[in-house]
Amino acid sequence: MTFTKPRTLATGLRRAILAAGALSATGVAFAQDAPQPAPQDKDAKTLDTVTVTAQSREQELQDVPIALQVVNSELLNDVAAEDLGDIDAFVPGLEVDAVQPTQPGFKLRGIATDDFGIGTDPAVGVFVDGVYGGRGGGVLLPFVDVERIEVLKGPQGTLFGRNTAAGAISLITRRPQPEFEARASVRVGNYGKRYIDGMLNIPTGARSALRINALSNKSDGWIQDGATGKDLNGDNVWATRAAWQLHAGDDTTILLSWDHEDLDQNGRVSTGIVPLPAYPQRPTAPADPDTYLDPRKLDTFSDTDVSDEARLFDGVNLIIDHDTGWGTLTSTTSWRQYDSNNWTEEDGTNRADLYIDSQNTESNETWYQELKLRGFNDKFDWVVGASYFKEDAYQTSEVNTNTTAVDNIVRNLGIAPTPDGSLFGYFSAVAQQFHIPVSLLGHHWNERFINTLGTTAYAVFGDVIWHATDKTNLTFGLRYTRDEKKFSWLNNPRSAPELDAALNTLEQVGFFAALAQMNIPITKQSFIFDMAFIDPPAIANKGITNRAKKSWSDWSPRLVLDYHFNDTGMVFASLAHGYKAGGYNALQIGPTFDNEDVWNLEAGVKQSFGDFAYNASLYRYNYDNRQAVRLIDPDPNNPTDIPRFVVDTGDLEAWGLEADAQWQVSEAFSLNGALAWIDSTYKNYITPDGVDLDGQPTGEPHFSASLGAAYVADLGDSGRLRFSARHAYRGATRCNDASGSQGDCGQYPLFRIGESRQRTDLRVSWSSPQDRWTVAAYGNNVFDNRYVTGLNTYGAAVLGVVGAGVTPPRTYGLEVTLKY
Repeated sequence: MTFTKPRTLATGLRRAILAAGALSATGVAFAQDAPQPAPQDKDAKTLDTVTVTAQSREQELQDVPIALQVVNSELLNDVAAEDLGDIDAFVPGLEVDAVQPTQPGFKLRGIATDDFGIGTDPAVGVFVDGVYGGRGGGVLLPFVDVERIEVLKGPQGTLFGRNTAAGAISLITRRPQPEFEARASVRVGNYGKRYIDGMLNIPTGARSALRINALSNKSDGWIQDGATGKDLNGDNVWATRAAWQLHAGDDTTILLSWDHEDLDQNGRVSTGIVPLPAYPQRPTAPADPDTYLDPRKLDTFSDTDVSDEARLFDGVNLIIDHDTGWGTLTSTTSWRQYDSNNWTEEDGTNRADLYIDSQNTESNETWYQELKLRGFNDKFDWVVGASYFKEDAYQTSEVNTNTTAVDNIVRNLGIAPTPDGSLFGYFSAVAQQFHIPVSLLGHHWNERFINTLGTTAYAVFGDVIWHATDKTNLTFGLRYTRDEKKFSWLNNPRSAPELDAALNTLEQVGFFAALAQMNIPITKQSFIFDMAFIDPPAIANKGITNRAKKSWSDWSPRLVLDYHFNDTGMVFASLAHGYKAGGYNALQIGPTFDNEDVWNLEAGVKQSFGDFAYNASLYRYNYDNRQAVRLIDPDPNNPTDIPRFVVDTGDLEAWGLEADAQWQVSEAFSLNGALAWIDSTYKNYITPDGVDLDGQPTGEPHFSASLGAAYVADLGDSGRLRFSARHAYRGATRCNDASGSQGDCGQYPLFRIGESRQRTDLRVSWSSPQDRWTVAAYGNNVFDNRYVTGLNTYGAAVLGVVGAGVTPPRTYGLEVTLKY
């Protein structure tokens, strides 16, 4: 059971004094998720309270001195949210790249990790019921029975630990209830959307209950192949959750849960934007940006037989709460495992002679154990604890192409000593002249990096709130963490079995001997080389397993002072440290990253007037040793160079302002809004390709905001109608001198990458008097705003091909929900 502090006047004052958390901009939970009765008094105008666990304690939202936004089930329903990628537009300061569920990206206040390899960790920690979700491949899971989402902005090293340099996202699921409940929802929409969600809550005894959820999410997708008409980007997800809760006596609660997901759908789609000449002519390499076409106006052509994104996930959590009489002891044990495959085409065409793709597979298993003791007395609220985390991961990073495309790369690089510049094609023709029925073209070509990771992390922490006076509170927290990592690299020579068989045939019939007699310096070895992984460490270590072992440690403090200047208003100031563990570049043998460090200084004010509340905070942070892996273009002075991933570290700094407000105009009508402004720039940073970005923007837009409104119309015995509108705005990306080479910002003749974005979602629903039935119609992005998200430039320099991503069009549908 949850240990609850006795409610007294002094306690109430202290709870008010601690108020510093930001009320949600567009989804603050006005009340908990129980069905709300139809409004009776149109003049009743009071904002309800919300319970959160952002400080490892159950507190009212207004009692938390952290920049905190809560997204509740109301917002999730309003925007038909299916995962975290559907809500970030309505949480200013948060950005989630959910195009690839097995390789998502999370950014808070301009801080993110730009790397898909297992050698580095995320900068934004994702937690489910207090359990650390691990790296990105296993955190962007479908929402299953989510009660609320707490987005904690700014470093959370003390309270949440490692890999929360930018902040933390905490998902809280619903617990089993003692009464019987059942719910079934069906959502259908355009582009073949078919979403089914069901829940069954069954008491299993006088003191226990079982809650089971399942969902199926399928769609045809909104992109079709221009040649075949085949759907390219549909959804295909199955997920389930089972939770059993037991009250073992009056003092102990046991919660055992299991989560399962089976994702199997097409991979990321890339629309080619380079004008292609008729086959067998080739586009100019490198690609000319002045010729790029607008992907929003083009058909998409793809080699769809290799596009795949799949994940099989299982997670088991055991949470035990025991009330000792003077505090609450919580034990959290978790096991999570997933296998994923991310296979995407990179060239944006359906031409075999230009084909290139990337494939990333990962197998990951984690164990997590935490013991936490919390309590209070008249002067102090405190939390102490210790945690243990273990991770074992295996990853392959592959590039697949064929010898015809490799031959075109050889031509474009000008490295073949033949009259037409080709290698495989030219000597295939020579073999034909000798009447040898062997071709060196059209054979599969694979290069891969294989990595393993073993991580062990230990931590001890404490956090104390001292009620210095009736109006003043001082919070001090400190966490010590030690990370130990073992890592390995294996980069074998390229694999091309069919090509090697053809080469063996040529060798057996004396083809290469004949070339030698003609003084042509071509041997069998001339056709055995690598194209993708050719940096010096890779070339020197082909077929050799390299291993490394290193440990990092960190002290993460936080200090908070809050002062309650009247019964409903307060100011606060805080200094907090966050960090991300050191690591390795998965695609370059040897280099290591040191810990990332973020120091954040923040001051805020919060005021509530019963029907209106606002919050504002001003912050400044220094972000040192930002970890990233960067894809750099070939060296123009080196004709044999190709794009490659290298270590990219640097420092940045930022200051910003965030504010939000809630207005319960009447019991029926509510308004809310939020904004974020940030100035984020680099310091002491030169890119791996030599571009000095000191003082230049990091790309983070200056301004983002969201607005929301809801109105409930009481129909008496006929139920009620609810109307909601939510609008989100994100400013233009601030480009720098290196943005063009990364394909994430820039102006081109027909489009811009990084332009400002707007999105408007609408929903109208009818609910029966007892909430037995709900019927709703929704529209997302109702004004059909489309934006180019970025360029896939892996083949730009060597094949002259570039692909682009585009945001989804307008979607709409109907939803029916039945509850018992």
